[in-house]
Amino acid sequence: NMGLPRVNLFFFLFIIRVLISLQSKEHVLLDMKASGSELGWLTSPNENGWEIVQTVVNSSLLYTYSVCNVDSADQDNWVRTTFIQRRPESSRVSVELQFIVRDCNTFDGASVTCKETFNLFMSEADADVGTSFRKGQFRKVATIAPDEVTRGRVPKVNTETRTVFPLSKKGFYLAFQDMGACVALLSVRVYYKTCPSTVRSLAAFPETVADALREVEGVCVKNAISQTTPRIYCTAEGKWVVPVVQCQCLPGYEATEGSCQECKPGYFKPSASNEICQVCPENTKSSSAGATECVCEDGFFRSPSDPLTAACSAPPSAPRDLTSTTLSGDGRLLLSWSPPLETGGRSDLTYSVACEICDESQCVACGEKIRFETGPTELKEPGVVVSDLDSHHNYTFTVEAHSGVSQYGSERATASITTTLDYTNPPKVTSIHLDDRGPTSLSLSWTLSRRPPAHISHHYELMYRKKDTEGESDVTTYTVLILDKNSVLINDLTPDTTYVFRVLVKLSPEVMPGSYSKDQAFHTSALAESQTQNKPTLVMGAVVGVAIILLIVVAVLLLRRRRLSSRGRGGPEDPYFSTADQLKPLKTYVDPHTYEDPNIAIQKFVKEIDPNIIRKEKVIGVGEFGEVFRGVMKVPRKGDLAVAIKTLKPGYSEKQRQDFLSEASIMGQFSHPNIIRLEGVVTKFKHAMIVTEYMENGALDTHLKEHDTEIPPYQLLGMLRGIAAGMKYLSDMNYVHRDLAARNVLVNSSLECKVSDFGLSRVLEDDAEGTYTTRGGKIPIRWTAPEAIEYRKFTSASDVWSFGIVMWEVMAFGERPYWDMSNHEVMKAINEAFRLPAPMDCPSAIYQLMLQCWQHDRSKRPRFSDIVNILDKLLQSPESLKTIADFDPRVSIRLPSTSGCDNTMFRSVAEWLESIKMSQYNESFARAGITTMDHVLALRPEDIRNIGVRLPGHMKRIAYSILGLKDETSSLSVFAV
Repeated sequence: NMGLPRVNLFFFLFIIRVLISLQSKEHVLLDMKASGSELGWLTSPNENGWEIVQTVVNSSLLYTYSVCNVDSADQDNWVRTTFIQRRPESSRVSVELQFIVRDCNTFDGASVTCKETFNLFMSEADADVGTSFRKGQFRKVATIAPDEVTRGRVPKVNTETRTVFPLSKKGFYLAFQDMGACVALLSVRVYYKTCPSTVRSLAAFPETVADALREVEGVCVKNAISQTTPRIYCTAEGKWVVPVVQCQCLPGYEATEGSCQECKPGYFKPSASNEICQVCPENTKSSSAGATECVCEDGFFRSPSDPLTAACSAPPSAPRDLTSTTLSGDGRLLLSWSPPLETGGRSDLTYSVACEICDESQCVACGEKIRFETGPTELKEPGVVVSDLDSHHNYTFTVEAHSGVSQYGSERATASITTTLDYTNPPKVTSIHLDDRGPTSLSLSWTLSRRPPAHISHHYELMYRKKDTEGESDVTTYTVLILDKNSVLINDLTPDTTYVFRVLVKLSPEVMPGSYSKDQAFHTSALAESQTQNKPTLVMGAVVGVAIILLIVVAVLLLRRRRLSSRGRGGPEDPYFSTADQLKPLKTYVDPHTYEDPNIAIQKFVKEIDPNIIRKEKVIGVGEFGEVFRGVMKVPRKGDLAVAIKTLKPGYSEKQRQDFLSEASIMGQFSHPNIIRLEGVVTKFKHAMIVTEYMENGALDTHLKEHDTEIPPYQLLGMLRGIAAGMKYLSDMNYVHRDLAARNVLVNSSLECKVSDFGLSRVLEDDAEGTYTTRGGKIPIRWTAPEAIEYRKFTSASDVWSFGIVMWEVMAFGERPYWDMSNHEVMKAINEAFRLPAPMDCPSAIYQLMLQCWQHDRSKRPRFSDIVNILDKLLQSPESLKTIADFDPRVSIRLPSTSGCDNTMFRSVAEWLESIKMSQYNESFARAGITTMDHVLALRPEDIRNIGVRLPGHMKRIAYSILGLKDETSSLSVFAV
């Protein structure tokens, strides 16, 4: 006990047991150790077979069943447990075995007859049959093989766990068959698991039996609500995963240790959410417990647009120090002021200015007589320029400060200003414009330096004359026109002649006149010019048209040159990629093979790991270059992290080492929740290793086969969405996977899918089967797009085709695409427009998306961004999954009438069951007397249930297979499940 006090040790063990119970709960149906010597198991034969033996293992006395007839051939020794009653709610149980097996090499002369394995059998019954024992009633569950055999005096204890399902009767027996091994059963423990009652995301879920993956509904805890019923999944391992809906605490409550507690006094929460309570903001009254808002103190307010979490504020005080400054003596005035002393704590301060003209009797609004150059309202700066003021008027300007709470009261700053503008400098004509001309006329207008005052009468004096020419006298004669408007049409002029004009502004007689404008000359048109006045317009139109054509030609040539340049670089030149896609500012994948020294790519993209922090635990597979281990990596401040460790087998060449590490150079460039995560590499030591995150459920195709029909369509759709999101990320990185398949997708304990396998260089060979050849073997073409097979065009579009095949694999629970068709048959069928049919119970919306991915024209296939959007919409509308696609069992199971693969009748029921992957029911059919194919064809749906088939998916598979065996002229509606 490491010196710990006894009480502390017990407390420590109690905490461990509680933590384990939070994950799963085991209900024991049989415990061999607990029974001691009172086992009462039945043996056959009674002598020279299994017998009870007292054994000391690790200083503990155990009663074991042992057998060791290794020197006799044809051994068939059985031991059967007592009747094990099944709980009605559990259809599967786990059998945990602890046993010792002696190494056959330790027995002299018995190497031929000695075995190192034994078999586990099971038989269901509705009642205890006592000592009646018939071997034919038992079906085999598994062959039990030891991880370690015992060679010396120290026994090597092995532990194996097997799952037995489906169970439908009231109880069952287990039996162990020995065929010549030296084995001792130390412990047999039979139990089923439940997901314990728990509170997740503020929802309480009841204890649930862990059979297949099961959706469980819960109830929000007190003072919490949810838009829909909260749901979660209970796995077959007794773990809760994937909460679907989360509850939220009501306003005035916050989440605390799985419950909703009232906000403390002085705190509040305004809405239903998972946020914590907040301290009451400034200028508010202290709240009571459970407050949903904090009320403003007297004199403080909130704007209607302010959230309840905002502080309260007061209206601003009056602007200060309003002054006016005359600008350049031309009727312009600068008003300026200082900000208020009190802004109320707000930053949205603005100003407005109002104007009135006052005399001794009354004041009237200025209206449009004056102009505010930046507007009279919503002023952000403390000043504004006012123009078009008249002389000798009393102007009163009022400035008011505004904020979001001004409607609750504000102060005004006012000032009366009398203008002293005497206009001793009248407006000037700054320029004269030619509006139109003819042979005998000119149309003119002019602009002024400022607008003349409205209360003072004014007119314009226009003078013009012919322009002097050489040889003429110095005497000039002007024509003078007095005008009320700033425009004029002058007639009776001489054609093709230049005239000089000047204009003067004259105010009332008491105002001194100003000066004339500068002389400006304008020329009348010739008589013939009017007949050809449209010619310049036509010429200009022609020039513009030619310019547009030239621009189009240049653009086409540049685009063609760019495409040729892209094709030369090996870039994505095909129309599947839009221009917008190519211009997206995304990180781009760098091929590590472009580096002359591959070690540079490793150093650039991958983190080096100290091998001392890595510990291998168990072999979980064999890769192209060596074994793959499950292991542990010690991470600072995080503890032990489960990892997968790929190793390089001994005797490798330098090229093999570089090829092995190239996968890490690729993976090191990716960072996405649906791409397998690279933890790092070990390259500076003799044994190179690649370390990645550990995915508990392994390859997706294997996981689906092991949980056939147990995962609901909604969950499968979520898994597909994860794969599509990972592929969208790779596509945005300009990376083409080339080998997307369910076998190259890994699944973790939360059923999250992650794309993997980036290390193989793939070359299309021109062989008869049309397969990809890699350094590790051949990959069948079943996942490959037609253009990749025929023209070696690998793009994101070809990855989309492969994703469609992955969708089919997922919905068919790992079934092999195109079944047992050869590669040649697959290529021929695809070219003839054949597409995989909908898997059984596949939602129509998902199958339609598969067909879009399998468009022969790659430009018509959806992009991965489109696929992610489509899957998101389906996940948001689960009712869209209720419509099931049409299913043809004769195509999906590929059974040609009543024939086997060689066009002959199935020779036995066992052969037929094996062809549809239902071999586990061989003994069930035999016990029911179904021994010929004629018996199979005569079965009805209710007969299948009576045989012992309970899982809905298995019932449908067998029923549809029988439908496929029947004559095609039979009515399909007669045999409906």
